[in-house]
Amino acid sequence: MMKVGIVDDRLIDLDKLRFILEEEEDVELVFATTSPEEAYKEIQKNKIDLLIADIEMPGISGYELADFIQTHGLLITVIFVTAKSGYAVHAFELNVHDYILKPYTKERLQRALSRYREKHHAGNVTGRLILKQKGHIEMIPKKDIIFAERTGRSTTIFTVDQVYETYLTMNELEGTLRENHFIRSHRSFIINLHYAKSFSIYTKKSYSVSFEGTKKTAMLTKEKMDYLQKYYF
Repeated sequence: MMKVGIVDDRLIDLDKLRFILEEEEDVELVFATTSPEEAYKEIQKNKIDLLIADIEMPGISGYELADFIQTHGLLITVIFVTAKSGYAVHAFELNVHDYILKPYTKERLQRALSRYREKHHAGNVTGRLILKQKGHIEMIPKKDIIFAERTGRSTTIFTVDQVYETYLTMNELEGTLRENHFIRSHRSFIINLHYAKSFSIYTKKSYSVSFEGTKKTAMLTKEKMDYLQKYYF
C-alpha cells in the first residue's frame, strides 16, 4: 500500500488531487491539507511514502518541505504540482521525483504514480544485458545499470557495483535497453532515470546529470530536458 500525503493551499486543487488519488486501489491517503504547517508536522512523523505538494504556499513553501525531507534523510518521495514552470531544475537539486504543471490531466498524475511504483519496486525491472567479451560472457541485470558513456571506439557501462567496457555502439545498446526508464540523453550517453539525482546547467544547450551510486556524471541535451519536462516531470 502506498501511503500518501497531499498539501495545497488552494482547496479546489487539493480536492482534485484527493479525487484522483481515491480512485487508486493501492493508495492510502494519510493526510490532505491546505496548511503547509500541518503538512510539516505530519512529515515529521514520517508515516508516509509519498508527498504531493504545491510549491508556492504561504508560510512554508513546498521547497522547504522537500528540503526538510532531504536534509533529515526521511524516506519520503516528493512530487511537486505547481502553476509555476520556472522551478524544474531547482526541484532536481532536491531529488524530487516529478514536477507536474497545473492545469494537468488525471492521466498525467497517474503516470507520475506509475513511475513511482516502478522506481520503488525495482524487482519489477527484469532482464539482463548480455556482453560478449573476449573469452567470456557478462550478464548484467538491467536494473543495476546507472548509465553508459561512449568514448572513442568503446562504451563504458556504469552499474551499482562495477564498471564494464564493451565495443557495442550507442545505437546497439539503445536497442537493447528499451525499458522506458532508459533514455538516450546525449549522442554519447544513455541514462537510467531511476538513478538520476540532479540536473545542473552545464552550457546553454546542455545539462550535467549526477546519480545515486556513483560520482561520475553524464550529459543531457536541452532538447532532452524539454522532452523530460513534458513527458516525465
